[in-house]
Amino acid sequence: MEYSKEDLMEAKKQIWGVGENMGTEESKKIWEENAQFWDNAMGDESNEFHREVVRPKVTELLSPNPADYILDIACGNGNYSSYLAQRGASVVAFDYSKKMIELAKRRQSQYAKQIEFCVADATDRKSILELKRNRAFTKAVSNMAIMDITDIEPLLMAGYELLQESGIFVFATQHPCFVTLTEKYMTPHSYYDIAIEGQPKEQIYYHRSIQDIFNLCFRAGFVIDGFYEECFKTNKEIPMVMIVRLKKVKRDSLK
Repeated sequence: MEYSKEDLMEAKKQIWGVGENMGTEESKKIWEENAQFWDNAMGDESNEFHREVVRPKVTELLSPNPADYILDIACGNGNYSSYLAQRGASVVAFDYSKKMIELAKRRQSQYAKQIEFCVADATDRKSILELKRNRAFTKAVSNMAIMDITDIEPLLMAGYELLQESGIFVFATQHPCFVTLTEKYMTPHSYYDIAIEGQPKEQIYYHRSIQDIFNLCFRAGFVIDGFYEECFKTNKEIPMVMIVRLKKVKRDSLK
């Protein structure tokens, strides 16, 4: 099944209302206010949830190596970028929060030769394509950010263009079936909540069903060739995170 442009636009309207940029601008302001708290909370090694639930399977599917040139999407304070740099990879990392990028550059200064930190908007295809350098990215990664992004279609489309042939894109996001504050599943919608106890401002979460997420991936030209659902601590039956590996294929081959 492939959604029509009209279907996708209607779904987007239900998420952010009439003005397409309203959700993104509001979300950006929130993250600017949360940036210092987030940097302090995540530190150099990230928190327990990221270390135990997110990072292991993301890294397994990404399989970073010294030959890689990796795009780190919505990089936050850059601690996963530094994790990749420690494994020899070269990284271009971006976030739409200028404050977050300032903090990332400061915290990860020892990896300045391997990591280029940039301000870019994941909802703006042109902004992402401006990250193109003199070589194609071998891989792209996004840790727990898909659910924070108002519109992920520009990201997927631009990511496809920036990757080399057969390049991979790994993303982790909260599990849409089990982690939500509402009773809606099929209908895209947004709501406010926190990620870490004590953060200054509640962030905006953008809920999409798994089929909505996957269909946008397919529409961009990716196939899925890796997938995990990860639980946290004692609850071994209800996953909190889903981790997906996309692979770039020629769009003609999908017809």
